[in-house]
Amino acid sequence: MDILSGIITLTILIFSAILHEIAHGFVAERFGDPTARLAGRLTLNPKNHIDPLMSILLPLVLILSGSPVIFGAAKPVPIDPFNLKEGRKDIALVALSGPLTNIILAVLATIILKLMYIPIVENLIPIFILNTLYLILYTIIHINLLLAIFNLIPIPPLDGSKVFALLLPRELANAYLSISSIGFFLILFLLMFHAGPFSLGSIIRNLLTFSEKLLGI
Repeated sequence: MDILSGIITLTILIFSAILHEIAHGFVAERFGDPTARLAGRLTLNPKNHIDPLMSILLPLVLILSGSPVIFGAAKPVPIDPFNLKEGRKDIALVALSGPLTNIILAVLATIILKLMYIPIVENLIPIFILNTLYLILYTIIHINLLLAIFNLIPIPPLDGSKVFALLLPRELANAYLSISSIGFFLILFLLMFHAGPFSLGSIIRNLLTFSEKLLGI
């Protein structure tokens, strides 16, 4: 990956992760929890969201190493589940709002990308601008699909775990979610074993390929 592609990828990743977190806070407030707004997290200002390790260092290392799976995260928005009106159901919906936002961004970028290549539009855009726009839009699609898929993995503290927990009895769900403190290390451990069709890395890549084909990319 060249320097320009790396800068574009990192920039898109940071802002996609920020929008992911803002969605959590926005939906939580709709359900009665103003914690994210009171903490100043319902803003596009990057300084309120960026985590030096997860937003910059980790994705930068993955980009420079040529990793096929590039991910990162903004600082999680604070949510107080006791303020939510319907407890676990609202927690699951708040969790889903982040990946759903990434999917919406990917779909919107796909629509714009396809509109660019309608002959009457394509002929109006100089080729070097067209190529740059293609790179930006494809990266938006790729990164946002990847963020959605990654965050839907049902391993705490990822969003998918909160949705999966809704299907479990309360006591079992609480025990399951209690591993959040070691969940990230478990995910990294699983990603290290990237050989074989059933490894976590392979599953993520296959789902990403399937999602891009579904969008016609």
